[in-house]
Amino acid sequence: MLGFTRWKVILIVTALLLGAVLAVPTFLPERVFNQLPSALQVKVNLGLDLSGGSHILLEANPADVAKARLEGMEEQIRTELRRGDPKIAIGDISRKGGKLSFMVRNPAQVDAAVERIRPLTQGAGLTGQRDYTVEVVDSSTIILTPTQAGTDAALKQAMEDAKQVIDRRINELGTREPTIIRQGANRIVVQVPGLQDPSQLKQLLGQTAKLEFKLVDYAADPAELAQGRAPIGSEILPYPDNPSGMPIIAVKRQVMVSGDELTDATQGYDQQNNQPVVNIRFNGSGGRKFGRVTTENVNKPFAIILDGKVLSAPNINEPILGGSAQISGNFTVQSANELAIALRSGKLPVKLTVVEERTVGPDLGADSIRSGVIACAIATAAVLAFMMVTYGRFGVYANIALVANIVLIIAIMAVLNATLTLPGIAGFVLTIGAAVDANVLINERIREEQRRGRHIIQTIETGYKEASRAIFDANITNVIAAALMFYFGSGPIKGFAVVLTIGIVTSVFTAVTLSRLLVSRWLRTRPTELVI
Repeated sequence: MLGFTRWKVILIVTALLLGAVLAVPTFLPERVFNQLPSALQVKVNLGLDLSGGSHILLEANPADVAKARLEGMEEQIRTELRRGDPKIAIGDISRKGGKLSFMVRNPAQVDAAVERIRPLTQGAGLTGQRDYTVEVVDSSTIILTPTQAGTDAALKQAMEDAKQVIDRRINELGTREPTIIRQGANRIVVQVPGLQDPSQLKQLLGQTAKLEFKLVDYAADPAELAQGRAPIGSEILPYPDNPSGMPIIAVKRQVMVSGDELTDATQGYDQQNNQPVVNIRFNGSGGRKFGRVTTENVNKPFAIILDGKVLSAPNINEPILGGSAQISGNFTVQSANELAIALRSGKLPVKLTVVEERTVGPDLGADSIRSGVIACAIATAAVLAFMMVTYGRFGVYANIALVANIVLIIAIMAVLNATLTLPGIAGFVLTIGAAVDANVLINERIREEQRRGRHIIQTIETGYKEASRAIFDANITNVIAAALMFYFGSGPIKGFAVVLTIGIVTSVFTAVTLSRLLVSRWLRTRPTELVI
């Protein structure tokens, strides 16, 4: 057990040297770090509580999710009944009372309409219920009512989708290591280390970025619009930059093309007036749809709508067949760039409102780092002194293994691009104590074997062999606990679990393997007496 082949020695030494090389960049100044080769540009990132930054709590309104569901189902119903053979003519679809209701013009087609609509409803998770109930009233009116199970499932999916969109948007800003977690049924916590001014982030995250292209109802009566009444099949939307001066406009309810069919969005400049604009490009189906609609509606205006507000309503002078378009409005370069980021990352499935905001200053983070460093230094010095006094030469080997363990923890965290938080420092300090626990078990076991009068080599071999069982058993239980904390915990708890898990793995390697290597090198001197 004490024998080490040459390749094992080389492997252990290589691992230690590589760990030392990867740990060094974490402590270098930013200017020096940026000059390193890309392979060495790895470092441990500091969390919100250490480097400062912004904490934002976002909340979704479940009513918005229910409204979006009704809009989506309405469009599916129209498409399905119009596309089938034979076509089924229906009246205007009402959303009154949170339900969808419409009349089938030919009562003989009511059953056929129900058969086409039922497949549009889906199972609500594992509840055994459908997300909509379909019923016929007065022999010709069909009513779709959302179920509570379907609403809850839709809210859950919307929040998961929103979390992914938020992550993409923050990454577009070039911000590293954000913490994005769900809180409750309809809230999301966003923590961005190093961001001291959250205004841009709030504006970006609060923007749903639901982009739609709809035809303008130019036949609408302005007097009726002023009274809040839109023609059948149309709706009234705010238009702040309307050249006519009227802050509202009537548009057709049917969506020509939506932002879901975008493939790219970039900030640019209008070639005629050099004003900031957003250039967008559609995917294949979106481009064909946009080309067909603009071809059929030449010399008619269409509205570019963002989050329920009309940005502009240009006239279609000629068919737009290239699969690309331009969004103009009262943009600045920054607002146009933010809109492009929002469109590229996808629309939020539900509007999010900032309900809580906190900013952690860098001074507070510096105090936390200073306190953490002092705690680590005191803990390390105390452990080193205790091991040397208690176990002599074998304590020196344990101390070498402890230092190597600290270096490897930092190196692995740097490679994983992990974030160190204040609880993570606590896990680091705990790991220092736990790292020498294995050496204590080994050395105490060697003492027991020595008191039994066994030969030196047999004493050390038995000590390592017998103690290793208890070491592995104890550390496996610790890893299980850390895994549970990581799975069920929030950001800071996860940081503690990550540091603890890495420390457990590296401490077993250094305490058992590295210290055993050092002892085997010493035994080559063949001392006549072992004193520990």
